[in-house]
Amino acid sequence: MEAILDVNRRPLKVPHYLLQVVSRPPSRWSVVPRPERAGELPPDWGPLYGVCPSCRERAALRGRPRRLECGRCRGEFDVAWDEEYLLKV
Repeated sequence: MEAILDVNRRPLKVPHYLLQVVSRPPSRWSVVPRPERAGELPPDWGPLYGVCPSCRERAALRGRPRRLECGRCRGEFDVAWDEEYLLKV
């Protein structure tokens, strides 16, 4: 079974087991593995970056911060280092 996502206005088929559907947005910074061809992200950000739970701004994760303030919305949130998918990265 697959799900079809709209990514940059293009359909993308994704195996359903890779998706997690939740009823509310995250309350912590999401830690995201850097895509292979991530030209829009600064190279010095390294292999992981964070996504703000409030405004979805992306940010560098220097070291392993427990909390991070967003440069755009100024919200301060915990960083979700304990997510199961990160155990494989």
